[in-house]
Amino acid sequence: MKIILASTSPRRKELMDLGRFDYEILVSDLEEMRNMSLSLEEQSKDLAYQKAKIVYDNTQGDRTIIGADTLVVLGDKVFGKPKDREDAMNMLRELQGKRHYIYTSIAVLIDNKEKEKEYKELHKTAVYVKPMNDLEISEYISNEMPYDKAGGYGIQDSFSLFIDKIEGNYTSALGLPIQRIYEILKENRILGII
Repeated sequence: MKIILASTSPRRKELMDLGRFDYEILVSDLEEMRNMSLSLEEQSKDLAYQKAKIVYDNTQGDRTIIGADTLVVLGDKVFGKPKDREDAMNMLRELQGKRHYIYTSIAVLIDNKEKEKEYKELHKTAVYVKPMNDLEISEYISNEMPYDKAGGYGIQDSFSLFIDKIEGNYTSALGLPIQRIYEILKENRILGII
């Protein structure tokens, strides 16, 4: 049974490696467009599903495709990847001193001896950020260059100095709830563990 991660995210790859899964990476060429008629939670689940489904439709045989999507949300505002330094500064100014959420959705599509199964789930983590001044924000951006991270920060890098607490699963906040991936693979006997 092939396990395929439909993502180029280095953090998701690191998490899959931590699980010691035998997997490969195949990425869809999906242009990420959120369906604004859906709630933010449903938008995240929909994008994860679309990423997995494109790879699923372009592969054959027994396989498990894992797609994921992550949104950083404050109120009803979504924070994507910052376009530049100024955008990152503005994002972190807004997030500092507040609680926001990281929505990580997964879609796991399984074809096992022509029996198909789908999982579509949202995992929500609350992140409480301590107050930060402009110098701290500027130094963080200079040191970490967080332009490939939703919200303009990485929970696993030196931004952890400013995280007061998180409520929810840490690996979900990183972009892939690896314990849930493990459960799904185990439950479907993909890992050979009963």
